Amino acid sequence: MDLKGKKLLVTGADGFIGSHLTEELVNRGCSVRAFVYYNSFNSWGWIDTFPEKIKKNIEIFSGDIRDAYVVKKAMKGCDIVLHLAALVSIPYSYYSPEAYVDTNIKGTLNVLQAARELEVEKVVHTSTSEVYGTAQYVPISENHPLQAQSPYSATKIGADQLAISFYNSFSTPVAIIRPFNTYGPRQSARAVIPTIITQIVQGRRKIKLGSLTPTRDFNYVKDTVQGFIEIAKCDKAVGEVINIGSNFEISIGETVQTIAEVMDTKVEIETDIERIRPKKSEVNRLRADISKARKLFGWNPKYGSKNGFVKGLKETVDWFSQLDNLKMYKGDIYNI
Repeated sequence: MDLKGKKLLVTGADGFIGSHLTEELVNRGCSVRAFVYYNSFNSWGWIDTFPEKIKKNIEIFSGDIRDAYVVKKAMKGCDIVLHLAALVSIPYSYYSPEAYVDTNIKGTLNVLQAARELEVEKVVHTSTSEVYGTAQYVPISENHPLQAQSPYSATKIGADQLAISFYNSFSTPVAIIRPFNTYGPRQSARAVIPTIITQIVQGRRKIKLGSLTPTRDFNYVKDTVQGFIEIAKCDKAVGEVINIGSNFEISIGETVQTIAEVMDTKVEIETDIERIRPKKSEVNRLRADISKARKLFGWNPKYGSKNGFVKGLKETVDWFSQLDNLKMYKGDIYNI
């Protein structure tokens, strides 16, 4: 499927990955409607930071993904929906699980129902590697058992299954992208890499963190965005769940040291009990099997391997080191 000439709706366009995806689609000449979360400040999230030449080519739609009427209104006239709107913080899901059910499950249901009724050409639904829980084997293929180790992951499993059910029951053209741990500019400081970088940039040499032994498959945001675009274009992706990751595994402890080396500094790690997940909720190991993405549309991460990770970290550090960007973060406060 050629995206040119198509009208694309991006839900969650004001967020971390959504803003990068929206920007890249506009740069590629696509017609984009950005669904942003309504607020009284008239803020468009990260879209507010875009150059004017990008912003003027985006149609902004403010609303709430939990409102079925609004979601359908936003989707009218759109050919493809890239659904990213979600609550994503794992620690906050311990405190407010109902909000995650409303946003992640009901919000996805609203998108699927509207897509079915409006007969859109494709929905790309966003999953997460958290649905796998701690790896039972590595690399993790799309056939790995699903394990709800947090309320967040439970709601994402529910949303994924709804998407699959609409494909099976109504032939709704849904493809599911399952990104592993995306990082890069604009990411919330509640994520581990921005947490480390912002503390160092602000002059701290004792870095507060939670568990250091879990491993992650960190995927640079440019690679994740390319995954979204390739899945949107690929007709064979319909009805499929597709991992997007680096196929590179690194522990949180080693990640700290790698960031410190990139930033040419030395740090000590201080364990913060508040940042440690409940024992059974911690996902101890993640590493993506990306052979399906390679087979379906020839996708390969440009930032895979240790060298690619270092390259992505350098770009991320450069962005966070800019004062205008750093001032938008409260590095001294732990945000769940």
